Amino acid sequence: MTPSPSSSPAEPGSTPAAETTQKTAALVYNPIKVDIEAVKESIARHEREAGWGETRFYETSKEDPGGEVTAQALADGADMVIAAGGDGTVRAVAEALRGTDASIGLLPSGTGNLLARNLDLSLDNLDDSIATAFQGRDRDIDLGVVDIEREDGQRETFAFVVMAGVGLDAKMLANTNDDLKARVGWLAYVDAIIRALRDNNKIDVRYELDGGGRKSMRAHTVIVGNCGLLPANIMLLPDAAIDDGQFDIVALRPEGFFGWFQIWFKIVWENGVLRRTQVGRRILAANSREVRTLRYMKGRKLVVRLDSPQDFEIDGDSVGKAVALRAVVDEGALTVRVPADS
Repeated sequence: MTPSPSSSPAEPGSTPAAETTQKTAALVYNPIKVDIEAVKESIARHEREAGWGETRFYETSKEDPGGEVTAQALADGADMVIAAGGDGTVRAVAEALRGTDASIGLLPSGTGNLLARNLDLSLDNLDDSIATAFQGRDRDIDLGVVDIEREDGQRETFAFVVMAGVGLDAKMLANTNDDLKARVGWLAYVDAIIRALRDNNKIDVRYELDGGGRKSMRAHTVIVGNCGLLPANIMLLPDAAIDDGQFDIVALRPEGFFGWFQIWFKIVWENGVLRRTQVGRRILAANSREVRTLRYMKGRKLVVRLDSPQDFEIDGDSVGKAVALRAVVDEGALTVRVPADS
């Protein structure tokens, strides 16, 4: 879609934009999720206070969730691209910015807001988010890059900022009713989980981590994480860091109800509650132990081959089925705007 700059065309004799030292931003936004007039008002104020040039605006569409318009924004000279939408918009913008000198600002506007959560950014304060974009500082974080192989042999490459998963979690996302999600947000996933659990979800996995030799296991889900926090304060990967040059990987391997209870107890209670206080961490240090139902690993490169085509997801979006994947860390490949005092 044609961008709508907030600035007027340059007058004859004026200094071309390319010759000025003023930085410029672009906003890539999902028009369904964003009150664009309120956003424009806030941006106009903060860009002026921070000494930036006038921002250009680019709409996403069903055909283009953000990657193509981000490329256009870069071609138009943007030094920063603010992603305003759900996790799909953020991922598409981040993928297009990978390895460039431009930074990404975050204006959380969806139900998950996974990257903003993991960076401890404001989730429901539009003005604060825009202030951070224009007046904050740069922070380099890692990106995950995953090549997937389809059943017909076709291959696709995606970047992800939070997590990629194969198995039950991806089947849950594939089963999620979009209309229900629009009405009740993350509660829609409860319905999807119930439907996914009705099936036999075990998959046979052959994998190789950092060239350490081929191994095999049976699991319901394998998740490769760049960071570990999910909505509802669920800490799936408690040791994950977004800028450590490594993935944190977890395989869920429950056997029956007790196995699922162990997973719930470990993730929700231990990771989500006890780890957040000093007293809780002391309790964990004295009593916590690994459980067979959760297998944690770390590494920079993971190659996986599956026994049959399985649902695959990246950053909470279902992207179809895969028979194999190769995930690598692209260290420091994305620059994010964060609060200046963080």
